[in-house]
Amino acid sequence: MERFFALRERGTTVRTEVLAGATTFLTMVYIVIVNPGIMAQAGIDQGAAFVATCLAAAIGSALMGLLANFPIALAPGMGLNAYFAFAVVLGMGVTWQVALGAVFLSGLLFLAVSLLRVREWLINGIPLSLKLGIAAGIGFFLGLIGLKNMGLVVDHPATLVGLGKLTETSVLLGCLGFVIIAGLSARRVPGAIVIGILATAALGIPFGLTKFSGIVSLPPSLAPTFLQLDIAGALQLGVLGIVFTFFLVDLLDNTGTLIATTHRAGLMRKDGSVPNLGRALQADSGGAIIGSALGTSTTVSYIESAAGIQAGGRTGLTALTAAVLFLAVLFLAPLATSIPAFATAPALVFVACLMAQALRDVAWDDATDYVPAVITTLSMPFTFSIATGIGLGFITHALLKVAAGRAAEVSGAVWIIAGLCVVKFALT
Repeated sequence: MERFFALRERGTTVRTEVLAGATTFLTMVYIVIVNPGIMAQAGIDQGAAFVATCLAAAIGSALMGLLANFPIALAPGMGLNAYFAFAVVLGMGVTWQVALGAVFLSGLLFLAVSLLRVREWLINGIPLSLKLGIAAGIGFFLGLIGLKNMGLVVDHPATLVGLGKLTETSVLLGCLGFVIIAGLSARRVPGAIVIGILATAALGIPFGLTKFSGIVSLPPSLAPTFLQLDIAGALQLGVLGIVFTFFLVDLLDNTGTLIATTHRAGLMRKDGSVPNLGRALQADSGGAIIGSALGTSTTVSYIESAAGIQAGGRTGLTALTAAVLFLAVLFLAPLATSIPAFATAPALVFVACLMAQALRDVAWDDATDYVPAVITTLSMPFTFSIATGIGLGFITHALLKVAAGRAAEVSGAVWIIAGLCVVKFALT
């Protein structure tokens, strides 16, 4: 274990790594409650989605720990799961089987990019402002879904959206749940999100809003989703844009998370490069491919891994510990599937607040930077489409640079993506 994980070289111990892994697990275990609920709205069996979520998180985290020796855990990504369910399946009318096929193909594309070393060209070619705008936009998209599920935001025939009924018990409990999560996070309590979700759900029991069905049981069957992905359907021309969106968001999300977490762990080189980045991206892409076969949306690296790093995690043993704990959670299916939407919705809103922090690093003194970032951010929730937000952001960036006489600053990657988006908009 010492030789494999290089514990002494990185100044850590088995005990520290295990505690760090448990810390990371506590900060992101909310996904085993939230993700099945989102997948269920896409028509996927909730019990099977719960098992798929746990297995995808366990396998992805184990791959990261064993292949890259990074203290980073993986699980189905927030934002991408919402795009899968609400934009692709419910919004575009694509079946969840075809959507899983699109996730599978995006994972293969991600793997190819990682193996062929094209990733540096793509990553470096996309300007920071657009990366930040995409991160914040996904957060706002997630926040809108959370507010809707809380009942705090409702549709309105005159103003498109309006305020829900604040006198409804579920709305009030959802608001209270958000305060609990935010308050515990401000106090730096590990597992603040999952504590808030469970507390909110428990408060709904006396009002008949939460149907408690137990805590421990054997895992539900994975059969309803296992290998149910429709790859042939995902290869159709109309779905290829969805594949590209999954791929692009996955690439940007994982790269940003890997850079941020490895820097915090002291694993980044002085020149800013990340050792074993290729292996880490291969673990990410492998997690996405396996997750789609199991029956869940794209698996990504979790920024919550920073909590485990803060607790001393420096090697893949941290990720491996989180993987084992995700397997243990498989036996808590009754508890996870009893959680109602109003209890998980506050978590979506809080995660949106965290993701909105990306906007602070936008270059606000340069209109050719901040305008595309804001357009990207605003377009995602208001068009209810991550793909549309990305497309409009890239097109705006290219056009503004040309209008400002700075066309030379537009990279080849941006021109290609912007051009593809123009074609996509013209055909829809």
